Amino acid sequence: MKKFDTSLLRLMIASAAANLKNNRKQIDDLNIFPVPDGDTGTNMSLTFDGAAQQTLAEDFTKCDKLAAKLASAALRNARGNSGVILSQIIRGFSKGIEGKSDINAEALRSAFSSARKSAYRAVMKPTEGTILTVIRQMAEFAEEHSSDFTEADDFLRAILEAGQKSLVATTNMLPALKKAGVVDAGGKGLITIIEGAVYVLDNDKPIECSEAPAFSASSGATAATEDVDIKFLYCTEFIINKTANRSVTQFKAAICEKGDCMLVIEDEDIVKVHIHTNNPGFVLEQAVKLGELTNLKIENMKYQHNDIQAQKEADCAPTENVQEEAVKAAPEKKYGFAVVSAGDGLSEIFRSLNADEIIEGGQTMNPSTQDLLTAVDKIPAEIVFILPNNKNIILAADQVAPLTDKQVFVIPTVNIPQGISAMSAFDESLEVDDNIAAMKEFMEYVACGQVTFAARDTVLDGMEIHLGDCLAVCGKEITNVTKTPEEAALNVVEKLITDEAGVISLYYGEDTTKEDAQRLSKQLSEQYSDLDVSLYYGGQPVYYYIISVE
Repeated sequence: MKKFDTSLLRLMIASAAANLKNNRKQIDDLNIFPVPDGDTGTNMSLTFDGAAQQTLAEDFTKCDKLAAKLASAALRNARGNSGVILSQIIRGFSKGIEGKSDINAEALRSAFSSARKSAYRAVMKPTEGTILTVIRQMAEFAEEHSSDFTEADDFLRAILEAGQKSLVATTNMLPALKKAGVVDAGGKGLITIIEGAVYVLDNDKPIECSEAPAFSASSGATAATEDVDIKFLYCTEFIINKTANRSVTQFKAAICEKGDCMLVIEDEDIVKVHIHTNNPGFVLEQAVKLGELTNLKIENMKYQHNDIQAQKEADCAPTENVQEEAVKAAPEKKYGFAVVSAGDGLSEIFRSLNADEIIEGGQTMNPSTQDLLTAVDKIPAEIVFILPNNKNIILAADQVAPLTDKQVFVIPTVNIPQGISAMSAFDESLEVDDNIAAMKEFMEYVACGQVTFAARDTVLDGMEIHLGDCLAVCGKEITNVTKTPEEAALNVVEKLITDEAGVISLYYGEDTTKEDAQRLSKQLSEQYSDLDVSLYYGGQPVYYYIISVE
Protein backbone atom coordinates (compact mmCIF):
# COMPACT_ATOMS: atom_id res chain seq x y z
CA MET A 1 0.00 0.00 0.00
CA LYS A 2 1.29 3.42 -0.97
CA LYS A 3 0.15 6.69 0.57
CA PHE A 4 -0.70 9.04 -2.27
CA ASP A 5 0.64 12.25 -0.77
CA THR A 6 2.59 15.10 -2.37
CA SER A 7 5.92 13.32 -1.88
CA LEU A 8 4.74 10.34 -3.91
CA LEU A 9 2.98 12.49 -6.50
CA ARG A 10 6.16 14.52 -7.08
CA LEU A 11 8.11 11.32 -7.79
CA MET A 12 5.36 10.11 -10.14
CA ILE A 13 5.39 13.39 -12.09
CA ALA A 14 9.18 13.25 -12.46
CA SER A 15 9.04 9.61 -13.56
CA ALA A 16 6.23 10.26 -16.05
CA ALA A 17 8.18 13.14 -17.60
CA ALA A 18 11.32 11.01 -17.92
CA ASN A 19 9.44 8.09 -19.45
CA LEU A 20 7.77 10.30 -22.02
CA LYS A 21 11.07 11.96 -22.89
CA ASN A 22 12.82 8.58 -23.21
CA ASN A 23 10.12 7.31 -25.57
CA ARG A 24 9.22 10.44 -27.49
CA LYS A 25 10.98 9.35 -30.70
CA GLN A 26 9.14 6.02 -30.65
CA ILE A 27 5.88 7.97 -30.34
CA ASP A 28 6.93 10.36 -33.12
CA ASP A 29 7.55 7.36 -35.37
CA LEU A 30 3.96 6.16 -34.95
CA ASN A 31 2.81 8.99 -37.18
CA ILE A 32 1.77 7.54 -40.51
CA PHE A 33 2.91 10.29 -42.87
CA PRO A 34 6.58 9.45 -43.64
CA VAL A 35 7.94 12.99 -43.86
CA PRO A 36 10.18 14.02 -40.92
CA ASP A 37 7.50 15.99 -39.14
CA GLY A 38 5.81 13.42 -36.91
CA ASP A 39 6.17 15.18 -33.59
CA THR A 40 3.32 14.00 -31.36
CA GLY A 41 5.81 12.54 -28.90
CA THR A 42 8.04 15.61 -29.01
CA ASN A 43 5.16 18.04 -28.49
CA MET A 44 3.70 16.01 -25.63
CA SER A 45 7.12 15.64 -24.01
CA LEU A 46 7.95 19.34 -24.25
CA THR A 47 4.51 20.15 -22.82
CA PHE A 48 4.72 17.73 -19.90
CA ASP A 49 8.43 18.14 -19.16
CA GLY A 50 8.18 21.93 -19.06
CA ALA A 51 5.17 21.73 -16.77
CA ALA A 52 6.89 19.17 -14.54
CA GLN A 53 10.02 21.29 -14.15
CA GLN A 54 8.04 24.36 -13.15
CA THR A 55 5.84 22.37 -10.76
CA LEU A 56 8.63 20.45 -9.03
CA ALA A 57 10.55 23.68 -8.44
CA GLU A 58 7.91 24.64 -5.85
CA ASP A 59 6.83 23.05 -2.57
CA PHE A 60 3.27 21.89 -1.94
CA THR A 61 1.66 20.26 1.09
CA LYS A 62 -1.57 19.22 -0.65
CA CYS A 63 -2.00 17.08 -3.76
CA ASP A 64 -4.71 19.25 -5.24
CA LYS A 65 -2.50 22.34 -5.12
CA LEU A 66 0.39 20.46 -6.72
CA ALA A 67 -1.91 19.13 -9.47
CA ALA A 68 -3.36 22.61 -10.05
CA LYS A 69 0.14 23.98 -10.58
CA LEU A 70 0.95 21.17 -13.02
CA ALA A 71 -2.26 21.91 -14.94
CA SER A 72 -1.66 25.65 -15.26
CA ALA A 73 1.98 25.07 -16.25
CA ALA A 74 0.91 22.50 -18.85
CA LEU A 75 -1.42 25.03 -20.46
CA ARG A 76 1.44 27.54 -20.69
CA ASN A 77 3.87 24.96 -22.08
CA ALA A 78 1.40 23.31 -24.48
CA ARG A 79 2.86 22.76 -27.94
CA GLY A 80 0.91 21.56 -30.96
CA ASN A 81 -2.54 20.03 -30.88
CA SER A 82 -1.36 16.95 -29.00
CA GLY A 83 0.18 19.11 -26.29
CA VAL A 84 -2.94 21.22 -25.92
CA ILE A 85 -5.17 18.15 -25.60
CA LEU A 86 -2.75 16.69 -23.02
CA SER A 87 -2.93 19.95 -21.06
CA GLN A 88 -6.72 19.66 -21.01
CA ILE A 89 -6.49 16.10 -19.66
CA ILE A 90 -4.15 17.28 -16.90
CA ARG A 91 -6.46 20.19 -16.17
CA GLY A 92 -9.42 17.84 -15.83
CA PHE A 93 -7.43 15.51 -13.54
CA SER A 94 -6.59 18.50 -11.35
CA LYS A 95 -10.23 19.59 -11.16
CA GLY A 96 -11.20 16.06 -10.15
CA ILE A 97 -9.09 16.08 -6.99
CA GLU A 98 -9.90 19.59 -5.79
CA GLY A 99 -9.99 19.71 -2.00
CA LYS A 100 -7.88 16.55 -1.60
CA SER A 101 -4.70 16.65 0.45
CA ASP A 102 -4.00 13.02 -0.45
CA ILE A 103 -5.39 10.84 -3.24
CA ASN A 104 -7.47 7.73 -2.55
CA ALA A 105 -9.29 5.36 -4.90
CA GLU A 106 -12.40 7.55 -5.00
CA ALA A 107 -10.31 10.62 -5.84
CA LEU A 108 -8.71 8.69 -8.74
CA ARG A 109 -12.15 7.82 -10.06
CA SER A 110 -13.15 11.47 -9.90
CA ALA A 111 -9.88 12.59 -11.49
CA PHE A 112 -10.11 10.29 -14.51
CA SER A 113 -13.79 11.10 -14.98
CA SER A 114 -13.03 14.82 -14.95
CA ALA A 115 -10.04 14.35 -17.27
CA ARG A 116 -12.27 12.66 -19.85
CA LYS A 117 -14.82 15.45 -19.70
CA SER A 118 -12.17 18.14 -20.04
CA ALA A 119 -10.56 16.43 -23.03
CA TYR A 120 -13.85 15.96 -24.89
CA ARG A 121 -14.93 19.52 -24.13
CA ALA A 122 -11.83 20.77 -25.91
CA VAL A 123 -13.07 19.67 -29.34
CA MET A 124 -16.46 20.02 -30.95
CA LYS A 125 -16.27 16.82 -33.00
CA PRO A 126 -14.12 14.25 -31.19
CA THR A 127 -12.49 11.59 -33.35
CA GLU A 128 -12.53 8.11 -31.84
CA GLY A 129 -9.47 5.92 -32.16
CA THR A 130 -7.32 8.72 -30.73
CA ILE A 131 -6.09 9.87 -27.32
CA LEU A 132 -9.71 10.83 -26.59
CA THR A 133 -10.81 7.21 -26.83
CA VAL A 134 -8.03 6.09 -24.50
CA ILE A 135 -8.83 8.61 -21.76
CA ARG A 136 -12.56 7.91 -22.14
CA GLN A 137 -12.23 4.17 -21.72
CA MET A 138 -9.87 4.59 -18.75
CA ALA A 139 -12.44 6.87 -17.13
CA GLU A 140 -15.25 4.42 -17.84
CA PHE A 141 -13.24 1.63 -16.21
CA ALA A 142 -12.54 3.84 -13.19
CA GLU A 143 -16.21 4.76 -12.81
CA GLU A 144 -17.36 1.16 -13.11
CA HIS A 145 -14.76 -0.46 -10.86
CA SER A 146 -13.90 2.12 -8.18
CA SER A 147 -15.81 0.14 -5.53
CA ASP A 148 -13.68 -2.93 -6.28
CA PHE A 149 -10.53 -1.29 -4.90
CA THR A 150 -9.61 0.00 -1.48
CA GLU A 151 -6.06 1.09 -2.31
CA ALA A 152 -5.29 3.82 -4.81
CA ASP A 153 -2.08 2.19 -6.07
CA ASP A 154 -3.82 -1.05 -7.03
CA PHE A 155 -6.62 0.95 -8.63
CA LEU A 156 -4.21 3.02 -10.73
CA ARG A 157 -2.49 -0.13 -11.99
CA ALA A 158 -5.86 -1.51 -13.08
CA ILE A 159 -6.83 1.75 -14.78
CA LEU A 160 -3.51 1.69 -16.64
CA GLU A 161 -4.18 -1.87 -17.82
CA ALA A 162 -7.57 -0.76 -19.17
CA GLY A 163 -5.85 2.10 -20.98
CA GLN A 164 -3.25 -0.20 -22.49
CA LYS A 165 -6.02 -2.41 -23.90
CA SER A 166 -7.80 0.66 -25.26
CA LEU A 167 -4.60 1.82 -26.95
CA VAL A 168 -4.14 -1.52 -28.71
CA ALA A 169 -7.72 -1.28 -29.98
CA THR A 170 -7.12 2.09 -31.65
CA THR A 171 -5.28 0.29 -34.47
CA ASN A 172 -8.58 -1.03 -35.77
CA MET A 173 -10.64 2.10 -35.13
CA LEU A 174 -9.19 4.36 -37.82
CA PRO A 175 -8.54 3.12 -41.38
CA ALA A 176 -5.18 4.90 -41.60
CA LEU A 177 -3.96 3.30 -38.37
CA LYS A 178 -5.19 -0.12 -39.43
CA LYS A 179 -3.48 0.16 -42.81
CA ALA A 180 -0.19 1.12 -41.17
CA GLY A 181 -0.57 -1.39 -38.34
CA VAL A 182 0.15 1.14 -35.59
CA VAL A 183 -1.61 2.54 -32.52
CA ASP A 184 -2.57 6.18 -32.11
CA ALA A 185 0.46 8.33 -31.27
CA GLY A 186 -1.39 10.62 -28.85
CA GLY A 187 -2.89 7.66 -27.02
CA LYS A 188 0.55 6.09 -26.78
CA GLY A 189 1.91 9.30 -25.28
CA LEU A 190 -0.80 9.34 -22.61
CA ILE A 191 -0.18 5.70 -21.68
CA THR A 192 3.56 6.36 -21.56
CA ILE A 193 2.96 9.11 -19.00
CA ILE A 194 0.87 6.89 -16.78
CA GLU A 195 3.30 3.97 -17.14
CA GLY A 196 6.04 6.28 -15.91
CA ALA A 197 3.94 7.28 -12.91
CA VAL A 198 3.09 3.66 -12.02
CA TYR A 199 6.80 2.74 -12.22
CA VAL A 200 7.29 4.63 -8.95
CA LEU A 201 4.64 2.50 -7.25
CA ASP A 202 6.50 -0.68 -8.17
CA ASN A 203 10.11 0.50 -7.75
CA ASP A 204 10.03 3.25 -5.10
CA LYS A 205 11.98 5.56 -7.40
CA PRO A 206 11.37 7.43 -10.64
CA ILE A 207 12.55 6.35 -14.08
CA GLU A 208 15.87 7.93 -14.99
CA CYS A 209 15.99 10.09 -18.06
CA SER A 210 18.17 8.40 -20.67
CA GLU A 211 17.85 11.07 -23.37
CA ALA A 212 19.58 14.42 -23.43
CA PRO A 213 16.99 17.22 -23.50
CA ALA A 214 17.46 18.01 -27.19
CA PHE A 215 14.67 17.93 -29.71
CA SER A 216 15.58 18.62 -33.32
CA ALA A 217 15.44 17.60 -36.91
CA SER A 218 13.73 14.25 -36.64
CA SER A 219 10.28 15.55 -35.90
CA GLY A 220 7.60 18.16 -36.66
CA ALA A 221 3.90 18.87 -37.04
CA THR A 222 1.43 16.03 -37.41
CA ALA A 223 -1.98 17.24 -36.49
CA ALA A 224 -4.13 17.60 -39.59
CA THR A 225 -7.27 19.62 -39.91
CA GLU A 226 -10.06 17.86 -41.70
CA ASP A 227 -11.32 19.53 -44.86
CA VAL A 228 -15.06 20.28 -44.71
CA ASP A 229 -17.47 22.39 -46.71
CA ILE A 230 -18.39 25.75 -45.19
CA LYS A 231 -21.83 25.03 -43.78
CA PHE A 232 -21.75 27.83 -41.21
CA LEU A 233 -20.60 31.17 -42.57
CA TYR A 234 -19.44 33.30 -39.64
CA CYS A 235 -16.41 32.50 -37.53
CA THR A 236 -17.41 34.01 -34.17
CA GLU A 237 -14.87 34.37 -31.39
CA PHE A 238 -14.84 36.31 -28.12
CA ILE A 239 -14.03 36.23 -24.41
CA ILE A 240 -16.63 36.47 -21.65
CA ASN A 241 -15.59 38.12 -18.38
CA LYS A 242 -17.92 36.24 -16.06
CA THR A 243 -20.19 38.40 -13.92
CA ALA A 244 -23.43 36.37 -13.75
CA ASN A 245 -24.35 33.11 -12.04
CA ARG A 246 -25.56 31.38 -15.19
CA SER A 247 -23.64 28.15 -15.80
CA VAL A 248 -21.36 27.74 -18.78
CA THR A 249 -23.04 24.38 -19.39
CA GLN A 250 -26.33 26.19 -20.00
CA PHE A 251 -24.61 28.55 -22.39
CA LYS A 252 -23.03 25.68 -24.35
CA ALA A 253 -26.35 23.86 -24.54
CA ALA A 254 -28.02 27.00 -25.89
CA ILE A 255 -25.55 27.57 -28.73
CA CYS A 256 -24.36 24.05 -29.65
CA GLU A 257 -27.09 23.53 -32.25
CA LYS A 258 -26.39 26.89 -33.86
CA GLY A 259 -23.08 25.94 -35.45
CA ASP A 260 -20.04 23.72 -35.49
CA CYS A 261 -16.31 23.84 -34.64
CA MET A 262 -17.43 24.99 -31.20
CA LEU A 263 -14.92 25.43 -28.43
CA VAL A 264 -15.95 26.77 -25.02
CA ILE A 265 -13.23 26.62 -22.36
CA GLU A 266 -13.85 28.06 -18.89
CA ASP A 267 -11.27 29.40 -16.48
CA GLU A 268 -11.80 31.00 -13.07
CA ASP A 269 -12.75 34.41 -14.42
CA ILE A 270 -13.22 34.10 -18.18
CA VAL A 271 -14.75 31.90 -20.85
CA LYS A 272 -13.10 31.64 -24.28
CA VAL A 273 -15.66 30.99 -27.04
CA HIS A 274 -15.16 29.99 -30.66
CA ILE A 275 -17.95 28.81 -32.96
CA HIS A 276 -18.79 28.76 -36.67
CA THR A 277 -22.41 29.83 -36.99
CA ASN A 278 -24.95 31.40 -39.30
CA ASN A 279 -26.45 33.34 -36.39
CA PRO A 280 -23.74 35.16 -34.43
CA GLY A 281 -26.35 37.52 -32.98
CA PHE A 282 -28.01 34.64 -31.13
CA VAL A 283 -24.65 33.42 -29.79
CA LEU A 284 -23.79 36.90 -28.49
CA GLU A 285 -27.24 37.29 -26.95
CA GLN A 286 -26.67 34.09 -24.96
CA ALA A 287 -23.13 35.12 -24.06
CA VAL A 288 -24.06 38.44 -22.45
CA LYS A 289 -26.16 36.46 -19.97
CA LEU A 290 -22.85 35.18 -18.58
CA GLY A 291 -20.95 38.46 -18.46
CA GLU A 292 -19.21 41.19 -20.39
CA LEU A 293 -17.75 40.46 -23.83
CA THR A 294 -14.26 41.39 -25.01
CA ASN A 295 -11.97 40.50 -27.95
CA LEU A 296 -14.98 40.07 -30.20
CA LYS A 297 -14.27 38.89 -33.76
CA ILE A 298 -16.85 37.89 -36.37
CA GLU A 299 -15.44 36.93 -39.77
CA ASN A 300 -17.09 35.81 -42.97
CA MET A 301 -15.31 32.57 -43.88
CA LYS A 302 -16.08 32.88 -47.58
CA TYR A 303 -13.17 35.27 -47.67
CA GLN A 304 -10.78 33.17 -45.65
CA HIS A 305 -8.38 30.51 -46.83
CA ASN A 306 -9.61 26.91 -46.49
CA ASP A 307 -6.98 26.29 -43.83
CA ILE A 308 -8.80 28.70 -41.47
CA GLN A 309 -10.29 25.45 -40.12
CA ALA A 310 -7.03 24.96 -38.29
CA GLN A 311 -8.21 27.63 -35.83
CA LYS A 312 -11.18 25.63 -34.62
CA GLU A 313 -9.63 24.52 -31.34
CA ALA A 314 -8.82 27.98 -29.95
CA ASP A 315 -8.13 27.78 -26.22
CA CYS A 316 -7.43 30.05 -23.29
CA ALA A 317 -5.11 29.55 -20.35
CA PRO A 318 -4.86 31.07 -16.87
CA THR A 319 -1.96 33.30 -16.02
CA GLU A 320 0.84 32.01 -13.81
CA ASN A 321 4.35 32.84 -12.74
CA VAL A 322 7.08 31.75 -15.11
CA GLN A 323 10.69 30.89 -14.42
CA GLU A 324 12.06 34.10 -15.96
CA GLU A 325 10.66 37.55 -15.38
CA ALA A 326 8.79 38.62 -18.49
CA VAL A 327 9.86 41.71 -20.40
CA LYS A 328 6.86 43.90 -21.14
CA ALA A 329 7.59 46.75 -23.51
CA ALA A 330 5.48 49.89 -23.29
CA PRO A 331 3.67 50.77 -26.53
CA GLU A 332 5.63 53.10 -28.79
CA LYS A 333 3.75 52.41 -32.00
CA LYS A 334 0.41 51.07 -33.15
CA TYR A 335 1.33 47.79 -34.88
CA GLY A 336 3.89 45.04 -34.37
CA PHE A 337 4.59 41.52 -35.65
CA ALA A 338 5.66 38.31 -33.90
CA VAL A 339 6.63 35.75 -36.53
CA VAL A 340 7.54 32.06 -36.27
CA SER A 341 10.44 31.14 -38.54
CA ALA A 342 12.93 28.30 -39.00
CA GLY A 343 16.10 29.20 -40.86
CA ASP A 344 18.36 32.24 -40.75
CA GLY A 345 17.57 33.21 -44.35
CA LEU A 346 13.82 33.09 -43.79
CA SER A 347 14.19 35.10 -40.58
CA GLU A 348 16.10 37.79 -42.47
CA ILE A 349 13.32 37.97 -45.04
CA PHE A 350 10.77 38.53 -42.27
CA ARG A 351 12.98 41.15 -40.65
CA SER A 352 13.20 42.96 -43.97
CA LEU A 353 9.39 43.06 -43.91
CA ASN A 354 9.58 44.73 -40.46
CA ALA A 355 8.91 41.75 -38.21
CA ASP A 356 9.62 42.85 -34.61
CA GLU A 357 10.24 39.47 -32.98
CA ILE A 358 11.24 36.16 -34.58
CA ILE A 359 10.31 33.02 -32.65
CA GLU A 360 12.40 30.05 -33.67
CA GLY A 361 10.22 27.10 -34.61
CA GLY A 362 8.22 25.41 -37.33
CA GLN A 363 7.67 21.90 -38.57
CA THR A 364 10.25 20.28 -36.33
CA MET A 365 9.95 22.48 -33.26
CA ASN A 366 6.65 24.03 -32.21
CA PRO A 367 7.05 27.02 -29.87
CA SER A 368 4.90 27.04 -26.77
CA THR A 369 2.26 29.57 -25.83
CA GLN A 370 4.77 31.00 -23.34
CA ASP A 371 7.38 31.44 -26.10
CA LEU A 372 4.85 33.36 -28.18
CA LEU A 373 3.63 35.41 -25.20
CA THR A 374 7.19 36.39 -24.30
CA ALA A 375 7.77 37.63 -27.85
CA VAL A 376 4.49 39.57 -27.89
CA ASP A 377 5.26 41.29 -24.59
CA LYS A 378 8.65 42.42 -25.91
CA ILE A 379 7.10 44.28 -28.83
CA PRO A 380 6.49 47.99 -28.10
CA ALA A 381 3.16 48.09 -29.91
CA GLU A 382 -0.50 48.41 -28.96
CA ILE A 383 -1.59 45.78 -31.49
CA VAL A 384 0.47 42.69 -32.27
CA PHE A 385 -0.12 40.26 -35.13
CA ILE A 386 1.16 36.70 -34.64
CA LEU A 387 2.07 34.75 -37.78
CA PRO A 388 2.39 31.05 -36.81
CA ASN A 389 3.38 29.95 -40.33
CA ASN A 390 2.42 26.39 -39.42
CA LYS A 391 -1.01 24.88 -38.77
CA ASN A 392 0.27 23.04 -35.70
CA ILE A 393 1.25 26.32 -34.00
CA ILE A 394 -2.05 28.17 -34.51
CA LEU A 395 -3.65 26.49 -31.49
CA ALA A 396 -0.87 27.64 -29.14
CA ALA A 397 -0.92 31.12 -30.70
CA ASP A 398 -4.65 31.47 -30.09
CA GLN A 399 -4.03 31.16 -26.34
CA VAL A 400 -1.85 34.28 -26.15
CA ALA A 401 -4.52 37.00 -26.33
CA PRO A 402 -6.09 36.39 -22.87
CA LEU A 403 -2.63 36.44 -21.26
CA THR A 404 -1.52 39.94 -22.24
CA ASP A 405 -2.79 43.51 -22.06
CA LYS A 406 -1.92 44.06 -25.71
CA GLN A 407 -4.41 43.49 -28.50
CA VAL A 408 -3.29 40.29 -30.21
CA PHE A 409 -4.57 38.92 -33.52
CA VAL A 410 -3.47 35.60 -35.00
CA ILE A 411 -3.18 35.61 -38.78
CA PRO A 412 -3.65 31.87 -39.47
CA THR A 413 -0.72 31.37 -41.84
CA VAL A 414 0.03 27.67 -42.25
CA ASN A 415 3.36 27.94 -44.08
CA ILE A 416 6.24 30.36 -44.63
CA PRO A 417 5.13 31.69 -48.06
CA GLN A 418 1.72 32.57 -46.65
CA GLY A 419 3.45 34.48 -43.86
CA ILE A 420 5.62 36.41 -46.32
CA SER A 421 2.61 37.21 -48.51
CA ALA A 422 0.55 38.33 -45.50
CA MET A 423 3.26 40.69 -44.28
CA SER A 424 3.65 42.09 -47.78
CA ALA A 425 -0.03 43.07 -47.70
CA PHE A 426 0.25 44.99 -44.42
CA ASP A 427 -0.33 48.74 -44.60
CA GLU A 428 0.44 50.77 -41.48
CA SER A 429 -2.04 53.47 -42.50
CA LEU A 430 -5.00 51.06 -42.45
CA GLU A 431 -7.21 50.19 -39.49
CA VAL A 432 -6.71 46.81 -37.84
CA ASP A 433 -9.77 45.13 -39.40
CA ASP A 434 -8.76 46.27 -42.88
CA ASN A 435 -5.22 44.98 -42.37
CA ILE A 436 -6.48 41.61 -41.17
CA ALA A 437 -8.75 41.33 -44.20
CA ALA A 438 -5.94 42.30 -46.57
CA MET A 439 -3.45 39.86 -45.07
CA LYS A 440 -5.91 36.99 -45.18
CA GLU A 441 -6.84 37.85 -48.75
CA PHE A 442 -3.21 37.80 -49.87
CA MET A 443 -2.73 34.42 -48.15
CA GLU A 444 -5.33 32.95 -50.47
CA TYR A 445 -3.23 33.70 -53.53
CA VAL A 446 -0.34 31.49 -52.38
CA ALA A 447 -0.01 27.79 -53.23
CA CYS A 448 2.79 26.08 -51.36
CA GLY A 449 4.73 22.83 -51.57
CA GLN A 450 7.88 21.40 -50.01
CA VAL A 451 10.66 18.97 -50.81
CA THR A 452 11.85 16.83 -47.93
CA PHE A 453 13.14 13.33 -47.26
CA ALA A 454 11.45 10.14 -46.08
CA ALA A 455 11.97 9.53 -42.37
CA ARG A 456 11.06 5.85 -42.60
CA ASP A 457 10.19 3.00 -44.97
CA THR A 458 6.51 2.76 -45.79
CA VAL A 459 3.93 2.21 -48.52
CA LEU A 460 1.52 5.11 -48.96
CA ASP A 461 -1.21 5.39 -51.60
CA GLY A 462 0.49 2.68 -53.64
CA MET A 463 3.90 4.39 -53.52
CA GLU A 464 6.79 2.42 -52.07
CA ILE A 465 8.85 4.82 -49.99
CA HIS A 466 12.27 4.10 -48.51
CA LEU A 467 14.22 5.89 -45.83
CA GLY A 468 16.07 8.84 -47.37
CA ASP A 469 13.99 9.10 -50.55
CA CYS A 470 13.18 12.63 -51.69
CA LEU A 471 9.51 13.51 -51.36
CA ALA A 472 7.46 16.08 -53.25
CA VAL A 473 4.75 17.33 -50.88
CA CYS A 474 1.80 19.52 -51.88
CA GLY A 475 -0.47 20.31 -48.95
CA LYS A 476 -1.18 17.03 -47.16
CA GLU A 477 -0.33 14.89 -50.18
CA ILE A 478 2.93 13.27 -51.25
CA THR A 479 2.81 13.72 -55.01
CA ASN A 480 6.04 11.98 -56.02
CA VAL A 481 9.03 10.02 -54.74
CA THR A 482 12.36 10.83 -56.39
CA LYS A 483 16.10 10.31 -56.01
CA THR A 484 17.09 14.00 -55.94
CA PRO A 485 15.56 17.10 -54.34
CA GLU A 486 15.56 18.91 -57.67
CA GLU A 487 13.45 16.20 -59.34
CA ALA A 488 10.95 16.47 -56.50
CA ALA A 489 10.95 20.27 -56.75
CA LEU A 490 10.07 20.12 -60.45
CA ASN A 491 7.16 17.85 -59.60
CA VAL A 492 5.92 20.25 -56.91
CA VAL A 493 5.97 23.20 -59.30
CA GLU A 494 4.14 21.19 -61.95
CA LYS A 495 1.39 20.39 -59.44
CA LEU A 496 1.08 23.97 -58.19
CA ILE A 497 1.09 25.81 -61.53
CA THR A 498 -2.23 27.21 -62.75
CA ASP A 499 -3.22 29.44 -65.65
CA GLU A 500 -3.33 32.40 -63.26
CA ALA A 501 0.19 31.83 -61.90
CA GLY A 502 2.67 34.66 -62.31
CA VAL A 503 5.51 34.07 -59.83
CA ILE A 504 7.45 31.00 -58.65
CA SER A 505 9.48 31.48 -55.45
CA LEU A 506 12.12 29.00 -54.28
CA TYR A 507 13.50 29.02 -50.72
CA TYR A 508 16.39 26.60 -50.43
CA GLY A 509 17.34 25.01 -47.13
CA GLU A 510 20.49 24.43 -45.13
CA ASP A 511 21.12 21.02 -46.74
CA THR A 512 20.89 22.38 -50.32
CA THR A 513 23.91 23.92 -52.03
CA LYS A 514 23.60 27.32 -53.66
CA GLU A 515 24.82 25.80 -56.95
CA ASP A 516 22.07 23.15 -57.00
CA ALA A 517 19.46 25.77 -56.18
CA GLN A 518 20.69 28.08 -58.94
CA ARG A 519 20.59 25.25 -61.50
CA LEU A 520 17.03 24.45 -60.47
CA SER A 521 16.04 28.11 -60.71
CA LYS A 522 17.52 28.35 -64.21
CA GLN A 523 15.73 25.19 -65.33
CA LEU A 524 12.40 26.52 -64.05
CA SER A 525 13.00 29.88 -65.76
CA GLU A 526 13.51 28.07 -69.07
CA GLN A 527 10.60 25.70 -68.59
CA TYR A 528 8.17 28.46 -67.47
CA SER A 529 9.53 31.39 -69.48
CA ASP A 530 6.36 33.45 -69.05
CA LEU A 531 6.64 33.37 -65.24
CA ASP A 532 8.99 35.18 -62.89
CA VAL A 533 11.22 32.76 -60.94
CA SER A 534 12.80 34.10 -57.73
CA LEU A 535 15.42 32.27 -55.66
CA TYR A 536 16.03 32.94 -51.95
CA TYR A 537 18.24 31.41 -49.29
CA GLY A 538 15.96 30.15 -46.53
CA GLY A 539 18.37 28.09 -44.45
CA GLN A 540 15.51 25.99 -43.11
CA PRO A 541 16.22 22.50 -41.74
CA VAL A 542 14.49 19.32 -42.97
CA TYR A 543 13.14 20.84 -46.18
CA TYR A 544 15.48 21.05 -49.17
CA TYR A 545 13.08 23.49 -50.82
CA ILE A 546 9.98 25.43 -49.85
CA ILE A 547 8.18 26.45 -53.03
CA SER A 548 5.37 28.90 -53.60
CA VAL A 549 3.38 29.79 -56.69
CA GLU A 550 1.30 32.97 -56.86
